[in-house]
Amino acid sequence: MSEMITADLVDLDLSAETKEAAARSLAERMVALGRVTDLDGFLADVAAREAQMPTGLDGGIGIPHCRSAHVTEPTLAFGRAARGIDFGAADGPADLVFLIAAPAGADSDHLTILSSLARQLMDTAFTGALRAVDDRERAAALIRGDAQSGAETESGADTESGADAESGAEAGSGAGAESGAGVPADVSASPGSEQAPAGAPFKIVAVTSCPTGIAHTYMAAESLENAGREAGVELVVETQGSAGFTRLDPATVAAADAVIFAHDVPVRDKERFAGKPTVDVGVKAGINRPAELIAEVRGKAERGEVSSGAAATPVENAGDEGDGYGTKLRKWLMSGVSYMVPFVAAGGLLIALGFAIGGYEIDQAKSVAEHFVWTEAASWAALLFQTGGLAFSFLVPVLAGYIAYGMADRPGLVPGFVGGAVAVTINAGFLGGLAAGLIAGATVMAIQKVRIPAVLRGIMPVVVIPLISSAVVGFLMFLVVGKPIASLQSGLTDWLESLTGANAIILGVILGLMMCFDLGGPLNKVAYAFAVGGLGANATEGNLKVMAAVMAAGMVPPLAMALATTVRGKLFTKAERENGKAAWVLGASFITEGAIPFAAADPLRVIPASMAGGAVTGALSMGFGATLQAPHGGIFVVPLIGQPWLYLVAVLAGTCVSAGLVILLKGMRKPVAAAAGAEAAPEAETLPAEPVKEPVAV
Repeated sequence: MSEMITADLVDLDLSAETKEAAARSLAERMVALGRVTDLDGFLADVAAREAQMPTGLDGGIGIPHCRSAHVTEPTLAFGRAARGIDFGAADGPADLVFLIAAPAGADSDHLTILSSLARQLMDTAFTGALRAVDDRERAAALIRGDAQSGAETESGADTESGADAESGAEAGSGAGAESGAGVPADVSASPGSEQAPAGAPFKIVAVTSCPTGIAHTYMAAESLENAGREAGVELVVETQGSAGFTRLDPATVAAADAVIFAHDVPVRDKERFAGKPTVDVGVKAGINRPAELIAEVRGKAERGEVSSGAAATPVENAGDEGDGYGTKLRKWLMSGVSYMVPFVAAGGLLIALGFAIGGYEIDQAKSVAEHFVWTEAASWAALLFQTGGLAFSFLVPVLAGYIAYGMADRPGLVPGFVGGAVAVTINAGFLGGLAAGLIAGATVMAIQKVRIPAVLRGIMPVVVIPLISSAVVGFLMFLVVGKPIASLQSGLTDWLESLTGANAIILGVILGLMMCFDLGGPLNKVAYAFAVGGLGANATEGNLKVMAAVMAAGMVPPLAMALATTVRGKLFTKAERENGKAAWVLGASFITEGAIPFAAADPLRVIPASMAGGAVTGALSMGFGATLQAPHGGIFVVPLIGQPWLYLVAVLAGTCVSAGLVILLKGMRKPVAAAAGAEAAPEAETLPAEPVKEPVAV
């Protein structure tokens, strides 16, 4: 096995001025050694990871890292920048830069070595030696942890410091990192143990995780363990990283006095820690202020504050405690919609296929459980239609259930589904599902705030919370808010059915603007959910027109960007031109997210141009009277579209409008860009294309 870092991967005079240039300089060394196969592709993955969260750390350290399909073997490159490079750390630029590259399917042994480096970065003797070393070979050996390159070689640190650094490496590559569980702090050997209170020490369990699971996860673990030793507490860390995930011993969790979550992705099996004093923060807080977290959680334990598991729900990012209710509401609603979409796609397409094969009278067919003839197309059409109808019947309960789930985690599922079922029963429809989900989540969150005896905590999520919350939601939906919402839903349906002429065109414009404003974001999701909420066996012509306008408008942005890169490729970077080729297929498939890379690079030109084209397409679709029974599919469901040729004309018109506008706007910018200097173009080409995360235009 080749060494992860060699002298050829070390640059002690890194002259880059930006983090992008630094990553490129170090990545070029990896390319030269055959460790990276596609420089631009790898840099795009690095930048995508950087966009999730800055990789700068206090103490002058930058650790850009990612897992990429363009990496052949786990590799580490090191650069030392005299002038410092801004990686987003609170205390200023970084002079020590570590570029960590892991293959997409990296094995745990190599990732364990990477976690060992992350832990060593918490050792000031180690970083001091790197700042003093004057030879690339010795720098590489120091990072590898070779015996002859201990910290004392370059910095004059004593033998004890070198031993500490080596033991830190062993800790990172041993049980703590390899199993995913940290090593308990040895209180008797810690500096702070002399000040520890008499009797049993205070016990803390912690979980650390970051999006990639390579660096921050283990740095936070090391930092917390060190702070635990200094504070005289027993602290055990479960690292939910790429090197493996082994759950803490249930006995250890049960015996813990408090819990610390330092994470940027949801904690797995979080319910294990319910009922204990908890501090929930982002992973960087675990690295930068571990002592404060320990003091905070001890204070909560002394005051008797316990967690019910309601904090940091599945749709909330750790550390977003400052989010307003508007932001949280958006996340909760998007959670419900995202879980609903697969039911929409499966059920809607099955219903549409049933209509296509058996005609619109297929909704009158007998149940296939009672009557099915294998040789009759009508029977197969009825089978598709009835299966799709059953899938569609879950839309409102799933929407409500997972809105509540986003608010209150798993305890919210039961009352959410119950509330959604009530909404279907009283014909409150999509709007009733939204209300039911929010009521269910709020009810569970309120119950979870009630302090209860420890003896009852075990049955709370299984018996008490589902019982009380379901009863409350049922009462409110049946007798209080359900009927007014049902009346509103009925009025909305009647309004859609009555839309003709100018009113319908105005609605088409509004829906087109919403679909193209954020290219898969909240407004896009609202418009899409509004459209699919009217589909099904009882859909009216107005509902079908709305669905057609929404899908047509959603196809425009990626198709327009693809057309623009084809017509005027010089206005776009090399990466954007490559993305343009894929955007043809994405747009034709109704995947609006295909335009995201272009909008991320130039939002002030791409988004207005996309909205203009979407508004034109939405208006034309409604004006032409095009209808659509299927909730997805793009051009592949054209046979299921009413007025298909006029529908395609609407899509083409909007695409041309958007492409023409974006070319015009970018062309106006070109002289300014040219005057700015030649260096602008190479920098632009490093801009990564944001990957399409979900194959749905919502």
